[in-house]
Amino acid sequence: MEQICSQCHAVLAQQTKGDWCPACGGALLEQTELPDTAAKDAPAEVDHRGIVLPRRHALGGIITPR
Repeated sequence: MEQICSQCHAVLAQQTKGDWCPACGGALLEQTELPDTAAKDAPAEVDHRGIVLPRRHALGGIITPR
């Protein structure tokens, strides 16, 4: 299960605990992880607030989900 903000849709890291989003103050929801996000080769980058950052392409830029 992963935590996602109901307002800004930020995904929080597994080790981040709380009832509200550290980015916008919105409520957090629990949802199952998508199959393609669970099978990543590289570990996820997490910022200082505990929010999972988007994956980056080898040539630069952000890989956005469909």
